[in-house]
Amino acid sequence: MSPKTGRYSGYIRPFLYVIDVLIINLLVPFFLPSINSTNFHLFLTLFWLIIAWNVAFYEVFRFTKIIQILGKIIKQYILFLIFGFAYLGYFYKFSRPSQMVLYITISIVIIALIKFSVFFLLKKFRVAFGGNFRRVVIIGNGKRVNQLIDFFNKNIDYGYKLEFVFDFKNQKQREFKEVFNFILEEKIDEIYCSLSSLSNNEINQIVDFCDNNLKKIKFLPDSKDILSRNLILDYYGYIPIISLRNIPLDQPTNKIIKRIFDILFSIFIILGLLSWLMPLLAVLIKIESKGPVFFKQKRNGLNYEEFYCYKFRSMRLNPLADLEQVQKNDPRVTKIGAFIRRTSIDELPQFFNVFLGNMSVVGPRPHMVSHTEMYAKSVDKFMVRHFIKPGITGLAQTNGFRGEVENDRDIRNRVKYDIFYLENWSLLLDLKIVILTVLNAIRGDKKAY
Repeated sequence: MSPKTGRYSGYIRPFLYVIDVLIINLLVPFFLPSINSTNFHLFLTLFWLIIAWNVAFYEVFRFTKIIQILGKIIKQYILFLIFGFAYLGYFYKFSRPSQMVLYITISIVIIALIKFSVFFLLKKFRVAFGGNFRRVVIIGNGKRVNQLIDFFNKNIDYGYKLEFVFDFKNQKQREFKEVFNFILEEKIDEIYCSLSSLSNNEINQIVDFCDNNLKKIKFLPDSKDILSRNLILDYYGYIPIISLRNIPLDQPTNKIIKRIFDILFSIFIILGLLSWLMPLLAVLIKIESKGPVFFKQKRNGLNYEEFYCYKFRSMRLNPLADLEQVQKNDPRVTKIGAFIRRTSIDELPQFFNVFLGNMSVVGPRPHMVSHTEMYAKSVDKFMVRHFIKPGITGLAQTNGFRGEVENDRDIRNRVKYDIFYLENWSLLLDLKIVILTVLNAIRGDKKAY
């Protein structure tokens, strides 16, 4: 008898719900014996499920990335911790908050281990036994179709078994009736259609067939098609409305998480580093050249609003500071300025901007106002960067596009990485960018001048 082909998720998800709820309740007597009450258990269960629904904690699919699962775990942990302390603060005079932190941390670690174990065991099961797979066909042709065929063949652990590719390139080798018969006879689970290969009428035929036969249909957009974007579908009444892009930081929960991270990180840098480094640098900057310790410059931030961005002054006073970017071997840069620019120390005062809320630790780097106006006119999609707060560092900077914009390729790639970041933000991505930024500062960046 052949193994079942991918209907286990209907059992796995409820199983994980039950296991997770049991874990958070069974650990209470060990870590929080003084508040081990029925009301507290009801509170834990209810808010665990509410938070899980809000952050899509159990929405993990065979194609979900590891970093996305980690992101869900971190969100669940932070929000569960906040609500746990809120409960204690309202109902109890709890003198040992470290117990609550330990309890929730241990709970999340155990739950995370179970979650990852199930995820990886299913991958191993698909490879070793051929179970938990989905039978798929592809209709159409083109570059994207070839990429998808290659993906299915090389990633067996995802659990997709490609049964056939209906390529209509040569005057439609098979009529739709044959295609539909094959799908029914072979018990195909999912149909992938290349939009670039089919007319609207043909797409409608396939959609009608899938709707009438309970088959899942997915579309493979052409690289030039608007559907290749990160779209989001809403309904106004019964009218479907498609938004051009989905920005995770538009969600209130994500905004709160990112703001908490920004505040905590900026306080850590301001108190732990700037508190003693700032007086030392002030003396060195003043000794070498006249002028203020800090350099402030108007830049464009969230929603294109202007704000003053702060840096340690690294150049001698000059009338072109707000007009021209620093270039390699720029005579305006002082000796101490060259050092702090090379090590990115000159950017540290921007943590005050982060604390005040007009910047974030990670985000698109803000440009001086004159350059923003120039790029807005000449670079496609440049203004999209202003949908979120600018950052001290960003995805573009960790991929070799920091510092001076030497040519059109530099600014186009910077915009490309910035748009990818705002459409795919996660707290883990922020942490990864911060770590890479620190490593680049230690190693030295060839464009840090």
